[in-house]
Formats: sequence, structure tokens, C-alpha cells
Amino acid sequence: MVGYKFDDIEFHLKEACDVSWLREFGKVFAVYDQNDSGNISFGVDNGKEKFFIKVAGLSTMESTQTKEEAVTALKAAMPVYENIRHKNLIDLVRHYAFGDMYLAIFKWVEGECLFDHWNFEKYDRDPEIIPPAKRFKQLPITKRLNSADVLFSFLDAVSKKGYVAVDFYDGSIMYDFESDTTTICDIDLFRKKPAANDMGKNYWGTKRVKAPEEYCYGAVIDEATNVYTLGAVLFNSFFGHYTDQEIRQMYEKSAFMPCPLSKWELNKKSYEVVSKAVSKKRSERYSSIHEFYMAWKEALVSIFSAHCFSRS
Repeated sequence: MVGYKFDDIEFHLKEACDVSWLREFGKVFAVYDQNDSGNISFGVDNGKEKFFIKVAGLSTMESTQTKEEAVTALKAAMPVYENIRHKNLIDLVRHYAFGDMYLAIFKWVEGECLFDHWNFEKYDRDPEIIPPAKRFKQLPITKRLNSADVLFSFLDAVSKKGYVAVDFYDGSIMYDFESDTTTICDIDLFRKKPAANDMGKNYWGTKRVKAPEEYCYGAVIDEATNVYTLGAVLFNSFFGHYTDQEIRQMYEKSAFMPCPLSKWELNKKSYEVVSKAVSKKRSERYSSIHEFYMAWKEALVSIFSAHCFSRS
């Protein structure tokens, strides 16, 4: 393990390498070096603008891929960002090969990730720090509804552009508590249609939101899969409440489970709508994100006024 320090930011890599080129981008004010993707990312400030730089090709500490595999994956992800344009998606500025590395440069977005696993030890050490996921759950329901609208709008756009979301979960979502803005920050693994599970049970995604077909080799991965994913995210991260034991059970059993109605913050009709979205049988789900959204709006209109649904 080799340690590096830029300004007040420290990070570690498995192997020594020259990272002095980072200085060309300005002051390094943030680093994210604990991803299993093989990428390491930096927040940089050149005095006029801030950028988020994602780098593949370095020996990161938590990587499950080789450096070469990480480079190939990041390069392959670039057309996804270029083709899926949405106002709540992080904005890709440019990307290019740099020696044996590959760099993707995005505009910096303020906000906090709703699954910031790199900070979990900090929260364990200091229980007084409230994690973003918990702060988000404490927001007024109207704000969370507006954030949910962003997810519906984004995933609908993904489908219309001919893609399916892969590995989409709360770790893909950032929320700015100052401006109440939701940003989608990571779509590297999204795929063009038609898509299939080519990895079996180890297909990308967290067990808290994966659809049944995302465990089956050769299964079709399509918009009905994304309907399930979105429903599971709404249960897990937005309006449902789970005990630590229930979360552990999802991981142990490799299966998402809805929370009981008594632990759902909204009305019964909306609970039924989201429960349909996470039906184990694909044929029993909504056929599209748009159809899911229409049912969602109809379920909530009886208890929330129309201004709650300012679709992005």
C-alpha cells in the first residue's frame, strides 16, 4: 500500500505511480478511493470551476478488476453518458486516454450520496453524525416525492434512449440538502437494449434492490427489470422502513422484500402500486416506467395536492 497526499487530501493505492498530473487540474479537495470498480475519483477546483474526475488504470485498494479491465469498462461507459441526456444526470465534459489510464471529467455537482459506504466507519465511530440516507428519510414527504419524480423521469428517459439501467441503487443518487436537488451520479454499467444477464447470480447490483431475473444466467434484462429496481429503491431508500435484521436477511437470502404496510409512510394505494412493481413474476409488474409513474400519481392524488408532482 502506497500513500499519497494532495493539499489536505490523502488516499492510498496498491502500487506506486506518478499522480503529479493531477496538479494540472487545480486543487484536489476530495477523493473517492474505496470503490470496487477499479476507478478512483477526485474533486478538483481550478479557481473558476470544479470538476469530478474519474480515473481508471490505477491499482486501487478495493478493486475487483484488473487495471486493464477498469480502463475498458470506463471507456465503454462514455457513450452511455453521451447518449442519455437528462438535466438530473451528472454532466460529462470530456474523456480521453492518458498514458495507461483513462480519464472521464464531469462537472462537479454539490450533494451527498445516499449510500456513502466509504463513510460508514466514521458513522460507527461517531453516532452523532447523521448519514445522508437517514437525513434524507427525515425530509418532509413532499421533498422526497419530488426526488422520486426525478427517478421516474430519468429511468423513463433511459428506456426511451434504448438503454436499461444496471446497478442502479441509492449509491447512484446524490441529494443536495441545501437546494433540494437530486442528481444521478453513476450509470457506468447501463446497457443498450436488448440486454441479458450474462453473469448469473453475480450480476451487477445490490441484493437490496435486484430483481429475480438479475440472479438468473441468460434472463432478459429490460424495462420491467427497471420497474422492479425503482420499486425496490422507493421501498428501501424513500418511504419504507426496515430493521437492521431485515436488511441483513435480504443479503443473506439474496432477495429483496417489501416492508410491511405499517412501515410504509404513504397511503395504502401507493403501497399496493409499488408492491406490484416488485412482483416476482415479470408479467405481473408494470410494463414500463411510464405506466408505473401514472399508477403512482393516481395513487397519491387523493392525499397530496398536484404541486407535489412537479415532474422533472
